[in-house]
Formats: sequence, C-alpha cells, structure tokens
Amino acid sequence: MAQHAKPLDPEHRAPLNVSFEFFPPKSEEMERRLWETVQKLVPLKPHFVSVTYGAGGSTRERTSRAIERILEETPLTPAAHLTCVDASRDEVDAVIRDFLAMGVKRFVALRGDPADGIGSAYEPHPDGYANGAELAGALARLGAEDISVSAYPEKHPESADWDADIDMLKRKVDNGATRAITQFFFDNDLFEAYLERVRAAGINIPVVPGILPVHNFTQMTRFAGQCGASVPNWLADRFAGLDKDPVTHQLVAAAVAAEQVLDLVQRGVQDFHFYTMNRADLPFAICHLLGIRAEAQAVAA
Repeated sequence: MAQHAKPLDPEHRAPLNVSFEFFPPKSEEMERRLWETVQKLVPLKPHFVSVTYGAGGSTRERTSRAIERILEETPLTPAAHLTCVDASRDEVDAVIRDFLAMGVKRFVALRGDPADGIGSAYEPHPDGYANGAELAGALARLGAEDISVSAYPEKHPESADWDADIDMLKRKVDNGATRAITQFFFDNDLFEAYLERVRAAGINIPVVPGILPVHNFTQMTRFAGQCGASVPNWLADRFAGLDKDPVTHQLVAAAVAAEQVLDLVQRGVQDFHFYTMNRADLPFAICHLLGIRAEAQAVAA
C-alpha cells in the first residue's frame, strides 16, 4: 500500500546520512551530465558516493577515471563497485590493489549480473570468485576498510528460499562486509519485514534502503521485472497517463520518493542510498525535504 508520511520535525529526529550511486559515462555528453550531477550533490555532504562497474571489468577504465576525478576535484569519499563476472581471482585482486593505490578505501562488492544479461544462467569464472561473499572476503584480505554488499527485501530471484537468501547475506558479513545496501523497492512494509528476518538471523550490520527515484516509469517497470522487484498497483496508478507529460511525471516522481523516505524515517531509518541514474534533480529535491541541505552561501553586503 502507499506510504503516508508526516512532515519531519528536524529538531526531534536523529541525523540522517545519504549516499549516491553513479555509473561511469560512455560519452563526452554523458560525462558532462555526470559531472553536473556530482557538483550539484557535493554540497549535501553525502556519507559516500559509489561508481558502478561493468561485468568483467567492461567499464573498468571509465569507472577508474570517474573515481579519480571525484578524488582529485571534490571533497567526496568515493566507493568503487566490483563484480565477479568473467574475471579470475588474480584479475579481480589486481583491480582491488589498483583502487587501493589510488586512495579508494570503500568498496561495493557484488556478484554481478550474468554476462549474457539478467535472466540468463550465472556461470562463475572457473578461476574466479563465485559470489559476493567470496569477493567481500578478498576485499577484507587485501585491506579494504569499508565493504558494502547487496541485500534483497523481496529475495534474490535466484535464491531457493528465504533461508538461502539470508544465509548468503550472513556469509558476506562473516567475510568482512560492513554494510548492506538493498535492491530498490517501493513497499516499505517489505523492507521492514526483511530487516526483521536479517536481525532474527543475528546479522547486525547496517541495512541501508536503496531508493530509486522514478525518472521513467516504463523503463523502471521493465527493469523491476528483470530483477525481481515488485511494482505496486498504487504506484502504477500514480504514473498512469504521464508517458508524454514529463513535467508532471517529474513532480509525481519527487512526491512518491519523498513519501517513501519520509515514511522510512518515521520507522527509524537513518541512512539512505540513492540510485541517481546520473541525475541530481530528484535526489536533491528529496534530500531537501529530508532536511539535508547545502549550507547557505554568504551574501556580500
């Protein structure tokens, strides 16, 4: 069901932390847009920002360039994504060492999607790390200081059952994971039920909700179907008839995401990870509603 959140009282709530996720640009125009997004979000002082990484290192150079620029030109703390797909242990370890030498201490360890695309069978590299738990172990062994891993409020599509799903998260934690970031979701009751499962299993690391502002409802629905995330009927109703009305779509998207995060705050959540899609507008607006704002610039007399 839809969330109905009350406005926050900034004087009577715990401090909130946000992080933002970017993907490496494929062209000069995309790089310009990414950098405009980064600059827009810098004043919000996020806990960290992460840059995604393609299967088998297919975006390795672009990911490295993006992280290097963030390190050199901003005060932000970057986290590098890593996957296990189509790479040997030695190859992955070399990438980890390169990032560590660059000054990166935070990582997001993911098994990664099958090389043939979501929905196809996953085949581990014969000499590679088999899953996110093994990758987290490698990161811890090589000196990573902060290791985020994935979590699934609606169960990973390939997990046989909930016990197997939670057991995999526990293995990640046992191997050094310090934080879990969830797949996006739209029903906060699902997140709360998932968190209860996690805590009941004795897993006590932070579980940060992954928030996806809906820039394009049709594309989001297609992606949700591929990764096992449900799209509630009430959400579809909110965006019905807006395919050719981008202005109203944007306003509705901001309202929907704001309702979700405000409701989660009322449930005690203090940390949020935003999948920005390299666009700052919706995450920035949502943070404003949360009370996370850039410091006012002094005006010359």
